[in-house]
Amino acid sequence: MKKGLFELDGDKRLFSMESRILECKLTENSELFQALASETRLRILQQLADGEMNISELQQVLGVAHPSVSKHIQVLEQAGLIVCEYRPGVQGMQKRCRLRYDRIIFSLESAKQPHGQIEEVQMPVGLYTIAYPKPTCGLASSEGIIGFFDDPQSFFLPERAKAQILWMADGFVEYVFPNNIPTSMEIYRVELSLEICSECPDYNNDYPSDITLWINGVEVGTWTSPGDFGGHRGRLNPSWWNERLTQHGMLKIWSLDQTGSYVDGVLVSETTIDQALILPRQPITVRIGIKPDAKHVGGFNLFGRGFGNYEQDLLLRMHYHEKTLDSSASSRRNRRELQESLKTPTSPAQESTIPDGLSS
Repeated sequence: MKKGLFELDGDKRLFSMESRILECKLTENSELFQALASETRLRILQQLADGEMNISELQQVLGVAHPSVSKHIQVLEQAGLIVCEYRPGVQGMQKRCRLRYDRIIFSLESAKQPHGQIEEVQMPVGLYTIAYPKPTCGLASSEGIIGFFDDPQSFFLPERAKAQILWMADGFVEYVFPNNIPTSMEIYRVELSLEICSECPDYNNDYPSDITLWINGVEVGTWTSPGDFGGHRGRLNPSWWNERLTQHGMLKIWSLDQTGSYVDGVLVSETTIDQALILPRQPITVRIGIKPDAKHVGGFNLFGRGFGNYEQDLLLRMHYHEKTLDSSASSRRNRRELQESLKTPTSPAQESTIPDGLSS
């Protein structure tokens, strides 16, 4: 696990170089938006998405004069969207350009939102506490397959801690994230970022699956994955990984606050952070799975930092700030509800390994 702490009062542009994701608000970083306000610069970014290029190569593809390409590259570099390095070439030194980020997320949140802090916890995909897989299923590390294909018992081998990808046609996995935020603070927003897609034999780009997230036993929301993606090799996949298999997923962000639950900023349910009983100094249980009454039972693939296109594990972000009088009262009420739920064996927070409908 990897944990980091970031202040929001200073530079509000948050990014992770490992996961190559840029997050920014529309009220910030006008230089970035100016850099994107050009069709030519957008075409340059599109070309660099396929791999690094030098100025001459970009000129030939775009059909734009060399000085003009150089100027556009300078604008993109100053905005922090690309990285350029001088390297020896056939005819002397050449300027090689590559993308700095794989994905840019623009936040539409109110600028009046209270300032606070963020704590991040990264959880390797193999460090689940409960797993209930149904074939097709399996796990793999960067070195090879763990156990056997389509054998649920492989999910309980000690080697599963090294897993960098796991897949199942039905069922769920559950993780417990540590939460060391002081009790003097209020957690007002939680986000889970992960690379995920459907699961079928080999791969099928048109294979929908309704994937649901639960937090602390409370259903947060469902996202329909469009397919089990293959045909284009994942940039992080080890060389031994067969090209007939799943190659990559989509980076999705589930979020939960006082207004509801969202996937990539789109409301998916009315469940709030209070209903999920997320409190300081209380571990957070995260379950990812397929509901028994799902319209599309298409399983899921979960990618770690060694597979797919995004160099990250499961990433949990907790946004928090100092408690106010109102939030303190709400926190005490939530704590009482949590204590009451722990006394009831049938409560969602205390359910055993398998939710309703998933028992064999």
